Amino acid sequence: MLTLPLPILTFILSLVACVLIWRLELGNRFARNVFVAAFGLMSLGTLLIAVRFGYGFEQFVLIQRIIPLFIGPLIVFGFAAFMWPAVSVRRWIMIHLGAVSIFVVLMQIFPSYHTAYDVVIGLTYLGSIVALLVMWRMGQDRITLAPLELGRSIRRWMMWAAISLAVMVIFETSIAISFALQRMDQAVTLVSYGSVFLIFSLVAGIVIFANQSKADVERSASRGSQSSENVTLEQKARTLLEQTQLFLDTDLTLERLARRLHVPARALSEAINQTQNVNVSQYVNGFRLTHAADMLVQTNQSVSRVLERSGFLTRSNFYREFERVYQKSPVEYRKQMSKPKL
Repeated sequence: MLTLPLPILTFILSLVACVLIWRLELGNRFARNVFVAAFGLMSLGTLLIAVRFGYGFEQFVLIQRIIPLFIGPLIVFGFAAFMWPAVSVRRWIMIHLGAVSIFVVLMQIFPSYHTAYDVVIGLTYLGSIVALLVMWRMGQDRITLAPLELGRSIRRWMMWAAISLAVMVIFETSIAISFALQRMDQAVTLVSYGSVFLIFSLVAGIVIFANQSKADVERSASRGSQSSENVTLEQKARTLLEQTQLFLDTDLTLERLARRLHVPARALSEAINQTQNVNVSQYVNGFRLTHAADMLVQTNQSVSRVLERSGFLTRSNFYREFERVYQKSPVEYRKQMSKPKL
């Protein structure tokens, strides 16, 4: 029976993953730290598996059971940090920590329901997979808190992580069944191989991500000077948006904007990316934010009314984008700009 070598291997691989992620240039320190925490917990979990099944050391079984409840969510939170402000992601992490704490306390009060750990772990993995797929479907334009050239690579890694977690659901289910049937040797082997698969696949994903992101950065740099065609197309888009205020349409998409300009969507996206170094979503939001900033200063309308009349669908998106551009909240901006100048 192969119990000790595999957990030790996964322990080493997870440490390697921590180092690789720490050295990646993600352009978002908070996201990087969350990913490092995820792989750090994986490392601790595999070490506890090694000492438990290799040496019969049972003192840290509770910690070993709790760790999987954080792996999937932390990976999700890491990707979420590329889309939402760090303060929001921190809040989600604290909510998840609180929920896990309550669950653990309940399991200590009702130890006869120990099988609930397997059920909740499975649900946690499934929830993480769904969350990753939802974020992946939002598209590259939603990855606003990462360097533009890394957006495509981040989406690839997001899908890779979702697939890896999906396979882990299968492993976790098989392990739970093996324990229920008292097939301990089989369960231990599945635990070992499952850990190896998860860590190895994610390490491979990190390596691939690093290579692809480097290629994307080099490809972006190699384009060099902006072509006259791209400059002209971006100017046409700017003129259209300014003259028609099309940006006030909450349903405006890249495809609709491209149709109004009678050009392919891909060409318009490339022109805006290369000339303005932002994605199309950020580009359109720039016009909305300028409109909103003017309204905040020139009118007494509430912030809610301003965001509605500026083309934003949600308060959270408006505040996130406004603070990203102006480095202050809409209320703070209004107060500052309304002060009489001496």
